[in-house]
Amino acid sequence: MKYYEKNKNGADDFIFPEMKKAGFCNAKDVYNKIKVATSKFNKNLKSIVKKAGINKKVTMHIARHSFGNIAGDAIHPLMLQKLYRHSDLKTTINYQANFIHKDADDALDSVINFQGTINHLCDFFRAKLLL
Repeated sequence: MKYYEKNKNGADDFIFPEMKKAGFCNAKDVYNKIKVATSKFNKNLKSIVKKAGINKKVTMHIARHSFGNIAGDAIHPLMLQKLYRHSDLKTTINYQANFIHKDADDALDSVINFQGTINHLCDFFRAKLLL
């Protein structure tokens, strides 16, 4: 961050140096610059993951999904929209729908707890019948 702050040209400046050189009138050039920036980011992320002793594949895309999964429904959708840089709130809501499973988790817990109660009652009655 110190490097970025030192070389920052303004509030709307890019973090990745490749993007500072992009010809924004040329879609192909922008695409190529994004591809190079993503590749460099993933390479650096891979190095960090290795140093941290994590034995899983981690990319910028996976990191974004991990954040979404951790955020779940704990962060308000309007804040997530800003964090994801989505222009449309519907995009954010649809994206987060992949990670919000509270209703399904609660339903599953009620079945598991219900099954536990049934098992407990069965054990109780078995014990009473054997006495």
